[in-house]
Amino acid sequence: MAYKHDYDKTLTRLITILSRLNDGEELSVKELAEEFGVSTRTIQRDLNNRLIRFPIYQDKRKWKMQKDFRLEKTTSLEDKIILDMMEGMISNSSGKFSKRAKKLLHKLKNDDINPIYTKLELEDISDKLDEIKSLEQAIKEKLVITCVYDFESYEKQIELKPLKIANYEGFWYLIALDGRNDELKKYYLKNILDVKVIDKNFLTNTNLDELLKNSISIWFNKNKTPYEVKLHISKYIAKYFKRKPISKSQKILKEHEDGTLEISLFISHDMEIIPLIKYWIPHIKVLKPK
Repeated sequence: MAYKHDYDKTLTRLITILSRLNDGEELSVKELAEEFGVSTRTIQRDLNNRLIRFPIYQDKRKWKMQKDFRLEKTTSLEDKIILDMMEGMISNSSGKFSKRAKKLLHKLKNDDINPIYTKLELEDISDKLDEIKSLEQAIKEKLVITCVYDFESYEKQIELKPLKIANYEGFWYLIALDGRNDELKKYYLKNILDVKVIDKNFLTNTNLDELLKNSISIWFNKNKTPYEVKLHISKYIAKYFKRKPISKSQKILKEHEDGTLEISLFISHDMEIIPLIKYWIPHIKVLKPK
């Protein structure tokens, strides 16, 4: 039990140090040693070994965290530290158990090689973090916001009821209700300026999650009844439409012997499908609507 208690104390100390650094504090080894009742050597080991994977650095006699880095999830942070500590516990042992434990930990931590590569071209919105933070609060608490929106040719202050921050084709948008008439609209996130959260709650019966799930692009239209599109897909690209349907509503109507397909899906705006059709020309043909 004493062994477990020691590790519990170490974990608590590491989490506390990281949290304070994350809050912008500048910490000295001597002060930390006195606070936690341990030696300065122990604190040096914490900072130089146990927390080495986090972006902390020493500036003169103070330890700091990089300004552009923020810890988000305490749970995942604790998990990572625990894995580091488990690795330390078995590092000096040997035998079959030790080899298998080290191999398993290496898979869990996956520090050196990640066998999965995903190419997601996401727009950089790091310069909008203050606005995003305010929008997240307003969305969670269903609070009205005011902001200045850049309409390219002019700027205008508007009032919105924010519902969701969404990414389509790599670009970020705010989906919100117009404060004047509750019309569902989409706003390009980079053009939203000077967000202010108002202490005024709103209610909505918009089934947005279902709407987003069935949408293909940001062009979806809540106020228009979805209509059917039928497409003829050539044999050269048929496999891609089998692997990844265009939308949740896609259905294969016919699969011909020559390898071609006829598919159907429902959209709420022509522009949901037109860019994709253009992309696949000449291997795709619109059967319906004319």
